Amino acid sequence: MRHISTTLLALGFLFCAGQALAAATVEVRVSGVKAKGKVNVAVCDRERFLKQCVYSASAPAQAGETIVTLKDIPAGTWAVLAYQDENENNELDRNFIGIPKENYGFSRNPVSRFGPPGFEDAAIALREGANPVAITLH
Repeated sequence: MRHISTTLLALGFLFCAGQALAAATVEVRVSGVKAKGKVNVAVCDRERFLKQCVYSASAPAQAGETIVTLKDIPAGTWAVLAYQDENENNELDRNFIGIPKENYGFSRNPVSRFGPPGFEDAAIALREGANPVAITLH
C-alpha cells in the first residue's frame, strides 16, 4: 500500500510538472506609450473578454514602448488587451458617454469605429513557450 501511495504521489508530481511545461509565456510589446503611470495588460478567453480576465499584469509606463510579460497561460485561443493607466487607479477611465479617456489597444490591432472589437477580431493562438504580441495604443 505504501509503495502504491508513493508511486501515485510521484506520478502526480510528474503530471503537474508536465502541465507547467505546456504553459505559454506572453511577451506583450505595447507601443504608443507616454511616460506616465503604468501599462495594464490582460489575456482573456471568449467568455471573459472585456470583463474580468483571468490573467493580467502591469509594468511602469516607458515612453515609446513598454514590455509586459505574463507567464503560465494555457495554450489556446485568447485575446490580449492593454491600456495605459495614467492615474494608476487600475481602471480604464471613460468620459460621461463611455468613451475611453486613456489609450488602449488589442492584439492584432483591430480597427474599431463604434465600440470595442469583438473577440474574433482580437483573438490569437497561444502555443507552448514564448509568444510575442504587439499592441499599439490608440
